[in-house]
Order: sequence, then C-alpha cells, then structure tokens
Amino acid sequence: MEMFSWRPFGDVPEISAQELHSLLSRRESVPQVLDVRTLVEWIECRIAGSINVPVTELKCKLASLKLDKNRPIVAVCGHAVRSIPTVRLLQTDGFEDVCQLRGGMLAWTEAQLPVVEGPCAPVEK
Repeated sequence: MEMFSWRPFGDVPEISAQELHSLLSRRESVPQVLDVRTLVEWIECRIAGSINVPVTELKCKLASLKLDKNRPIVAVCGHAVRSIPTVRLLQTDGFEDVCQLRGGMLAWTEAQLPVVEGPCAPVEK
C-alpha cells in the first residue's frame, strides 16, 4: 500500500485553477495551499499564501506544518504529478478534505491567475 501511494499516477480529487482562485478570494473556509515543488520552483512563481514543502520532505515535516484538518487543503505542484502522492499521504494522515490543483502551476499560470515571484520577505520579530 505505501509504495502504491507514492506513485505519481491514478485518480485523486481535483480542483480547477479557476475554482481554487475563487475559493481563495472568500473570507471563510479558505483552503490551505500546500505547494510540494522544490524551493527554487516555489520562489520562481507561486500562489499567494501557499506553504512550501518539497514532496520528498513532506512525510517527515507534515506534523510540524500544523495544517488544520478542519479546513480544505489543495496540493500544488508543477504539472499535477507530485501532488497525487501528496493527496494520498494527507488522506492517510486523516485529512478528509484534500485535493490537487488540476494541471498544477502550469494550469494556474496558463489561466493568467495572480502569482507571487521571488523570495518571501523576512518575518519581523
């Protein structure tokens, strides 16, 4: 079962770029966006407010992310390949409302939806 869950193919729940954009503009039940691309990819172009943890590090860092199991989660990668095992891992960990961005960041940028570029600003203490 574990080996199958990390294969980047098969069906998992999905959401379109336009649907996600609409949900992110709401004030309530805003989904958590978990971007599982590399840090370099994420810095280059990302959805505002997304959390970045490369898929290769997700399993060991999942608990430290403190994701809210009562809010939906949308897994994002470049082309909706790495997000498939991410959805399965989150489901196995007890997250019920989890899906992937259909087509990944490629679909988001092709739809000309807003992105953030560059490194994050340092957090003030």
